[in-house]
Order: sequence, then C-alpha cells, then structure tokens
Amino acid sequence: MKKIFLFLCIVFLTFNGFGQKKAMTKSTTTTSVLPKIDNLQVEVKAGKFQVAISEKGKSNDALIVKDVEAAFTPKDCKLTSFMASGIKLYLLTWTELSTTKSTKKTEDKTTIYSVIYEIASKKQVYSNYQLTNHITEIVSIGGTAATETQEKMRREGFEFLLNRDGSVTQKNKTQQTTFVYNKDKMEFKKK
Repeated sequence: MKKIFLFLCIVFLTFNGFGQKKAMTKSTTTTSVLPKIDNLQVEVKAGKFQVAISEKGKSNDALIVKDVEAAFTPKDCKLTSFMASGIKLYLLTWTELSTTKSTKKTEDKTTIYSVIYEIASKKQVYSNYQLTNHITEIVSIGGTAATETQEKMRREGFEFLLNRDGSVTQKNKTQQTTFVYNKDKMEFKKK
C-alpha cells in the first residue's frame, strides 16, 4: 500500500512539473547597432562599410573601411577615441565570422580587425587583423574504412593591444612589437 501511494505521488509530481512549464519564445531578429562617437558614425551604406563624418548635423564625408555585401553585419563593432603624441585618433574594431563546410571538413573563421584613423587628415594610420581558424576534419585511418575526427587551430596575424600612452602593441606566439605614433609622418613607427 505504501509503495502504491509513493508511486502515485511521484507520478502526480512528474505530471505537475511538466504541466507547469511555460513555453519560451525566442526573438530571432537581432539588430546590430553600429557605434557613434563625437561627429563620427559607423555605417553600412551602398555596399560600403564606412565611418561617416558629420558636421552641423549633416553627413559631409566618409572614410571607406572596405567594400561589403548588402547582408554584411559586423560583430562587436566599437569606435573609441584616444590621444597619441598629442593628436586625437580613433580606433575602429570589429569581428567577422565565417563558416565553410564540406562533407568531411568544417572551418570556422573568426577575424578581428583593428583600424586607427586620424580624422583631421581623413587618413588611416594603422591597420591590423587577427585570424583564428578552427578546423574540424574527418580523416581516414590507414587506408581502411575507419575514420576519426581531428580538430586543428590555426592562427594568423597579430593580437592587437592599445596601451594607455597611445602606443600600440602587436604580439603573436613568437614575437611582440610596440609602435608609437609619429605625428609629423602621420603613421605608427616601431619603438
């Protein structure tokens, strides 16, 4: 009798638990808000990824970052200002994701771009990218029908670091280089 009562309690609690769950709804539409700082607005317009420069509320000029497809949406896009050698510069960073699939191989690429502009002269003074490629591949073992899945990680480019003093550090597995801004030549030079 106790076993039957215990069994019925468990059954009722199980049904009650399933019956009380609410249906979760997920929003599939995500809006990507591109950054704006001072008189600069990052935008994708007419097949161009660009930084629009507006004066007195009107967009007068734009710095073209790159040509893109209409469906292009940069991830983690940020626009920040900083001082280097007494000059105000702007750092634009964004991430691009891409996936390539075939029957036996999948490549997930993550590319982080960093570009520095001097707005007064409308010039790009520095550019960097860091590519991480995660490869998953099905490989035959010794000419037999047996296979195994192998994963590889490949890196390209340099990790970008903006230092407090306005200098820039690039580093990878084997080297590290620091660059300082030369305001006369409007470019970053090795320290």
